[in-house]
Amino acid sequence: MTTSDLVGLRIKTVRRQRGLSQAQLAHPELSDSYVSLIESGKRTPTPAVLELLAQKLDCSLSYLINGVTAEQMEDIELALGYARLALENGEVQEARTRFAELLANNNLTGLTGLRQETEFGLALATEACGELDEAISILLRLREEDQSPERRIEIAMVLCRCYKESERMTEAVEVGEQMLAGNTRQPWTDQLVELAATLLAAYVLRGDLLRARQFAAELLNAADALGTPRSIVAANWNASTVAYATGHNEEALSFAERAMAVQVETGQPRSIARLRITLLQRRLRARPAEVESVRDGLRAAVVEHEQTSTSRTDRARSHVELAFAEYMTGNYDKAVEHAVTGRSLVPEFGHVLGAEANLLLGRIYGAVGREGEASGHVASVRDWLTPLPHSRRPAAMWYATAETMEQLGDSDGAVEAYQRALACAGL
Repeated sequence: MTTSDLVGLRIKTVRRQRGLSQAQLAHPELSDSYVSLIESGKRTPTPAVLELLAQKLDCSLSYLINGVTAEQMEDIELALGYARLALENGEVQEARTRFAELLANNNLTGLTGLRQETEFGLALATEACGELDEAISILLRLREEDQSPERRIEIAMVLCRCYKESERMTEAVEVGEQMLAGNTRQPWTDQLVELAATLLAAYVLRGDLLRARQFAAELLNAADALGTPRSIVAANWNASTVAYATGHNEEALSFAERAMAVQVETGQPRSIARLRITLLQRRLRARPAEVESVRDGLRAAVVEHEQTSTSRTDRARSHVELAFAEYMTGNYDKAVEHAVTGRSLVPEFGHVLGAEANLLLGRIYGAVGREGEASGHVASVRDWLTPLPHSRRPAAMWYATAETMEQLGDSDGAVEAYQRALACAGL
């Protein structure tokens, strides 16, 4: 049924409940034939006529338009506000439950805008809980509906990000490129720069480094032209990723520092926490002599992630990075603790972070002479990487695994891992 059909049906239902004829409802301002056309859905009443009919029927205008009373609308908006607040505060499971409960409310069915807002919130909360496949399903459903241009860009950005985190780089690139292709003749906006920055990260992880370098320069120019905090952060953050991937560690650190300086002034806690991990990672790779201060920063960052709405994947990354810093400073017990915690936060197998955590555990145990445990952890990397599509990140992990196997004396395992790395790289 169309919106006009639903409005007409509500007017007809309330009129009959009030014991009024069409002529009685119409008199004296309207004709009974006009009321008949409205009730049959053949005419769409103007806002003034709707307000008049609501007064004559002694019901709320909200009910005639949306099928819910003003009180019910207030309850829905309040529930949606609580769900958003839970997500912003890092209570991701609570947020997911609240969004899902609201979607089960029959009163939401006719409120297309609020229902779409609730579904998008559920997708974000589901992503934050680490359920990427389910988040992708919700976003794909939303993408098929009529949306505002701004919301379509938001959906594309989150969908691109979820595909990227799932190592599905082909889909991530397709989503980003399709959306940007439709906006090639429009000026850059904050939203488009953020979407493009997500696409840029997917280029890097897919191994399209030449395209990534070119696109990073384009985004930096766009951000400088816009001069807005959001665009500057997005462009510099991902330019840092490109520089890091191409071995320009000091340049990567410089871009990350610029992004962080702006983010701290204007950003949300979730974004600040995520960028802080990136900045500390870049600093550690560029200046390994500063490992102790980086480790201290990572310890604080882990706490920061627990207190914000970062996803399980983000929290896993913070623990694995801290584990690496603890390993570099010789604090092996703490390194093991954080590597295990990080591994527990990602889905079982099929995630690069799980492989990174196990490889690090293998190196830690190898460093203390526990070769059996070291070999077991390194061998288990295979289980984490095998389900993943071929891309740059799994290729790098297979190569690192091969090197570690060589150090542990597992020549056959090292050969297989090198072969896997070549296959992931398309060689």
